[in-house]
Amino acid sequence: LSLLPSDGVGLARMEFIFASWVGVHPLALTRYDSLPLALQHDVERVTAGYADKTAYFVDRLSQGIATIAAAFHPRPVILRFSDFKTNEYARLLGGAAFEPTEQNPMLGWRGASRYYHEGYEEGFRLEVAAVKRVREEMGLDNLKLMIPFCRTPAEGERVLAVMKSAGLVRGERGLEVYVMAELPSNVLLAAQFARLFDGFSIGSNDLTQLTLGVDRDSSIIAPLFDEQNEAVQWSCAHLIEAAHAAGRHIGICGQAPSDHPEMAAFLVTRGIDSISLTSDALIPATRRILEVESTARPA
Repeated sequence: LSLLPSDGVGLARMEFIFASWVGVHPLALTRYDSLPLALQHDVERVTAGYADKTAYFVDRLSQGIATIAAAFHPRPVILRFSDFKTNEYARLLGGAAFEPTEQNPMLGWRGASRYYHEGYEEGFRLEVAAVKRVREEMGLDNLKLMIPFCRTPAEGERVLAVMKSAGLVRGERGLEVYVMAELPSNVLLAAQFARLFDGFSIGSNDLTQLTLGVDRDSSIIAPLFDEQNEAVQWSCAHLIEAAHAAGRHIGICGQAPSDHPEMAAFLVTRGIDSISLTSDALIPATRRILEVESTARPA
């Protein structure tokens, strides 16, 4: 995919690397000695050769991240820290022992709220250690970071503080940290989030669900899920305006521009800085964007 004519990667999902490259819940490694014996044997089979089980996690995760960052170097790669929901974390080896059962995982313990919480912070520190290795030891400083599902500016401050204590400091060695703009609070408090982060990336899927109050997985109300709804478009336009007022970059990494060329055109006319696309939509959508850029000025 790096051979396609793109400017980089707008959304690399760390949780996908967890699932395909690591396979073990991080707390099953940090708390290996507390696991039931049978589960210890299962983890041992996966991590054979590692006396320090956390070293396995950092090695594998950093290798997975570096594969993407190296393929696209020197173009930027924006890596989103893990954003599994609790039921998805529970499916990782050893995960069921550490994850609560939630009635509505989409609105539960996910994203930023996990990173500073005593129930997961040690796992987040392993994520940070892997990123630090990729940027500082492997030299892939084209890697940027993104915090998902950050409900309040106060949460953002707490996450950045944990990162700093683990050796990743926004601004040092050119490190940029973005926030995922996928909650109504991100829209309404955009100016406050802009003081904490280097940029925004609009997550149109969750933003649409939470703006319209629609569960797109519900067969009954799924037809009401519409990323081009006027309320969603207003939110996107407001985010672009607020980001630019603060001198911050703003892009979109949600599915909408890949599925709906007219949504991409709308974002271009509003002055968005970057649009992330699925690989199959990259060429046709880029052509459409170039056409719009040649005929319209940002509003």
